[in-house]
Amino acid sequence: MKNKCNIFNFRTLLFLSLIVSMFNACDNKDSQTFDKTRLFRPVLNEELYAEGNTIIVNMGSLKEAVGYTLEVSRDTFATIEYTILSDVSYVEINANTVGEELFWNTLYQVRATAHASEPEFDSKVADLGNVRTERFPTILNVPSVSDVTDVGARVTWTVLGAPVTGIKVFAASDLKLTTPLFDETPVTAEQQEAGESFVFGLSPETEYQIAIYSGSDLRGWVNYTTLTPDIDTSLPNVIDLSDSEDRTAVETAVASANDGDIILVKRGVEYDAPGVSLNKSLTIRAAYGFGEQKARLLFPGNFDLDDGSNVDHLRFIDLELRGTDWGGKYVINISKAATLNEFSIDNCYVTNFRGIFRQKDNPSVVNNYIINNSVVDSINGYGVATCDKDTAILKNIMLTNSTFNRTIYFLASRNNSESVLIENCTMANINESGRQMLRWRGGDGKNNITNGVVIKNSIIGHCWDKSESGVVSIRGREGLDNTLFDISNTYTVSDFSWTSNPIEALPVGNANSSQDDLWEDPENNNFNIKDSGFPGKYDTGDPRWRVQL
Repeated sequence: MKNKCNIFNFRTLLFLSLIVSMFNACDNKDSQTFDKTRLFRPVLNEELYAEGNTIIVNMGSLKEAVGYTLEVSRDTFATIEYTILSDVSYVEINANTVGEELFWNTLYQVRATAHASEPEFDSKVADLGNVRTERFPTILNVPSVSDVTDVGARVTWTVLGAPVTGIKVFAASDLKLTTPLFDETPVTAEQQEAGESFVFGLSPETEYQIAIYSGSDLRGWVNYTTLTPDIDTSLPNVIDLSDSEDRTAVETAVASANDGDIILVKRGVEYDAPGVSLNKSLTIRAAYGFGEQKARLLFPGNFDLDDGSNVDHLRFIDLELRGTDWGGKYVINISKAATLNEFSIDNCYVTNFRGIFRQKDNPSVVNNYIINNSVVDSINGYGVATCDKDTAILKNIMLTNSTFNRTIYFLASRNNSESVLIENCTMANINESGRQMLRWRGGDGKNNITNGVVIKNSIIGHCWDKSESGVVSIRGREGLDNTLFDISNTYTVSDFSWTSNPIEALPVGNANSSQDDLWEDPENNNFNIKDSGFPGKYDTGDPRWRVQL
């Protein structure tokens, strides 16, 4: 019994000691103090946006903040346009808060600091981003690329309200439209009825503001940037067809052209491309002019190279290139042992070919294959580029600032290449389901890209479900086991997936939106981004489709 009592007493004392320790610990905890720290940086509840020429800043309210300082700039804070003190986290930046109206259609930057009751605990500066004020309410239409040349501009408007009587041109820096650069261009009654007039005498490669007036009343203004100087038709290497509507004129010009000649064609006219072998460099391009329709080059055949020839370039600029038969036509189908330094397509629409470019039959060498600022649509099994001979070589492929839609194959080769660059591109429905996106299939020693593949600032959709089977997965590659992939700031849609042979460096589904939800209308080549939450909306894909700040 004595032992039991001793054990009981020991346990009781131990229990009481633990309780006392716990109370002491609580007392110590209650009496602890912590060093005060600076406030967190302000963050937005929603993206900056504008209503008219008012900027809305909706920040999260910080409990310990006694106020906020906002700074506004137009040159990324090289200078500060306005400084605003506010005791609330929701601020409207307009004439009421800064004393003058903000400029219309102007990009501003905003940053903010949260203030504590003691200044040493103020937050660090938070960069809240960019925001563009809306366009001035106007009947003016936003100009398209076909509304400007190197020296002129087409100005169009909706015929509404008071008649438009005149047009004035201002420097891009004259934001208050105070000093016209030229005498006012009068608008005739016929032009007012058509809602269209023209301004000439502009300088190439210059940004202007062009405004319309009803009497002395400003009806709106819009920015134009003129193009680089057009081809001087008096030069001896220019074959000027800009006044010709003869569909055989290009065939005739190619036959008579000298090495390095430029063939200048008329916008809106259809010409036949010759099915000829070349031993000379040529450029075929459209002359400047107003109107949406490009000059069309129709391909009932294809270009080739002469046996043994060494050609510096074959260039197509500002054209529509259209095959007559997507089962058998190419832009160029090289069947001879020859060398071509540069094959390039710039600012073109390319459609309805079996393949755009093919090397076959003999050991040809092509150093540089370039597509820039173009839209490619509906290309059959030889794809955007195919080197189809293991003794031929396609060295460097550069696809930039372009859109590719509906291709059975994308890029393929039976021999090594040196480099592939895909930059600022939008790609949807590339490769029919089950086919490879990048197919280097020459076997050991002939199936790599020695200097690697670079893909950056691009968006890739799912494969082309041409048979409407519902399968939209894609095979990644054939060969390329020793090829380095450098992929940055690039997205694939959420319904993108690999069937097999993945390109491991390419992220899968990081756009967080399906192909149909990301773009407005891929079926009709409208790749404007409709998902406002897409993180790459400002800086990925073909620039023509990006959300503009």
